[in-house]
Amino acid sequence: MTPPLLEMRDVTRSFEVSAGLLRRRRTLRAVNGVSLRLEKGEVLGLVGESGCGKSTIAKMLLGLLPPQSGAILLEGRSLAALDRKAVARRIQPVFQDPYSSLNPRKTVGAIIALPLRVHGIGDRRERRARVFAMMDRVGLAPRLHASFPSQLSGGQRQRVAIARALITAPEILICDEPTSALDVSVQSQILNLLQDLRRELGLTYLLISHNLAVVEHMATRVAVMYLGRIVEEAASETLFGRPRHPYTEALLASVLTPEPGLGLPDTGLGAAFPNPLEPPSGCAFHPRCPKAMPLCRGTPPPARSKDGARVECHLCAAAVP
Repeated sequence: MTPPLLEMRDVTRSFEVSAGLLRRRRTLRAVNGVSLRLEKGEVLGLVGESGCGKSTIAKMLLGLLPPQSGAILLEGRSLAALDRKAVARRIQPVFQDPYSSLNPRKTVGAIIALPLRVHGIGDRRERRARVFAMMDRVGLAPRLHASFPSQLSGGQRQRVAIARALITAPEILICDEPTSALDVSVQSQILNLLQDLRRELGLTYLLISHNLAVVEHMATRVAVMYLGRIVEEAASETLFGRPRHPYTEALLASVLTPEPGLGLPDTGLGAAFPNPLEPPSGCAFHPRCPKAMPLCRGTPPPARSKDGARVECHLCAAAVP
């Protein structure tokens, strides 16, 4: 059986956090036993509230943070055993803010060409040709080759970031909120560009976003994260059409609607956000869950799978045997 392109197996990652002056440091478990599979050619959307561990997962998949336990595998081989440059050739990031992720002192051409120089790909003439070809592919005019990031619009900067990520022909892009810093009118252009590049180059994406509309438009499969755990995972159509976990239902109910007079949606989650330094016992979501049962307070729900979907919820025990 062919292994997935990228896989996480029961991965955990914790951080020591200062609790204040003269108080001992406390442990924050950002990722708690996460297992994910990224198959070649798909778009896996990763959603959840701020602080749930999404960006920590992205950093571990990029090799920037080692997991404390569990394994991360690239086509069945441990990421930790691979050369750092070899990983970078195959997995590249596209960050949230295209201005802060670009060197303001370098020209567009130099920024896009830098990975080629680092990996020793081609001579100066070949690199220049590859840079212009990639600029054309992502919709950047040749005249911008000598421009600096400060002279570009937000959408142009993100195109530069995408070109830099793709210049070494990676297989996987980790897109961490790739459009949230852009104007709404520009977001659709960047999303359409990412879709076109995926089809043309056979790319695989991990898409991290708070924008559920973006995830529904882009993702083929979606994983929902809460307090360091994946609480639900399913094909995009299934998850958006028939969510099983109460937290997923609340997320979908939180989406604003343009219809006048409806006001702000009521998710039923309350105003209090859980403290990741003191996670609840049992099911971590039970203090905010409108459907919580006594069992939820003391017993962590097991992961149950059916028809390619996975959910961690006691309520779903009968529906997903």
